[in-house]
Amino acid sequence: MSRLPLLLLLLLTVQPSGATLIRIPLRRVYTGRGVLNPLRGWGKPAKPPRMGAPSPGDKPIFLPLSDYMNAQYYGEIGLGTPPQNFSVVFDTGSSNLWVPSVRCHFFSLPCWFHHRFNPKASSSFKPNGTKFAIQYGTGRLNGILSEDKLTIGGITGASVVFGEALSEPSLIFTIAHFDGILGLGFPILAVEGVRPPLDTLVDEGLLDKPVFSFYLNRDPEAADGGELVLGGSDPAHYIPPLTFVPVTIPAYWQIHMERVKVGTGLTLCAQGCAAILDTGTSLITGPTEEIRALHAAIGGIPLLAGEVRTWRPVDVGWGG
Repeated sequence: MSRLPLLLLLLLTVQPSGATLIRIPLRRVYTGRGVLNPLRGWGKPAKPPRMGAPSPGDKPIFLPLSDYMNAQYYGEIGLGTPPQNFSVVFDTGSSNLWVPSVRCHFFSLPCWFHHRFNPKASSSFKPNGTKFAIQYGTGRLNGILSEDKLTIGGITGASVVFGEALSEPSLIFTIAHFDGILGLGFPILAVEGVRPPLDTLVDEGLLDKPVFSFYLNRDPEAADGGELVLGGSDPAHYIPPLTFVPVTIPAYWQIHMERVKVGTGLTLCAQGCAAILDTGTSLITGPTEEIRALHAAIGGIPLLAGEVRTWRPVDVGWGG
């Protein structure tokens, strides 16, 4: 499989009054080789620049992100005044922002391995208290909603409603290299009707355009893991023109896909099917029988919880 950069361009639907382009570079964490210890990194990454530090040249505002094993792309945000920093996955498959809380239950193990939000340390904190619960494809949590100021890529001052996680019973959050999740899906997916963070930025005119884009670098020799741009896209990472595919249902970023071709000659989704673009997962999911056929074609090895891994490269082409 050729290791080509992946560009994902997603368009928000609300028109803003205009402000700024936010460029968020992704920084690669060297994974090395060997057996994974989930409670520590594989190496010591270079110290990232401070939040909001400008880049050389055109001086867009940078917020450093990390790529862990091409499976977790995450970056830093701030909540509160002064900002309390958290690493979050920017997830197009959900619409809520949440981070662990200092009020997390004692036996909720993930809280002890991650940064926790302290409302008493923020002068701009506003209590809400509404209970919430989120169930992801892998992992679940519950807690209470709160309101405070969001800092992201140099943008400050926007008040957002977010979740303080009080219980994270899923093992996946214990071994995660990120603290929480910032959802980039549509408002209809948001638990308890919370306004998604980027929709709030658009509402307040803090983005030049209602657009965000991902460049996910899968080159193991590259220092950077990629880039997230808020308010536009970076032409350095694609060959124009862009191909636009309409969103068929504005909940997830759902599109129509014509077919999937595997290098072995297998064709899936032959009559066309719906697909979602999900930056929060590294998995390919689909109908059981077709996924079994894919596993057989690529020599997949069964793992736990229905997951299958292949250790040899294979070409998979997506039609849309």
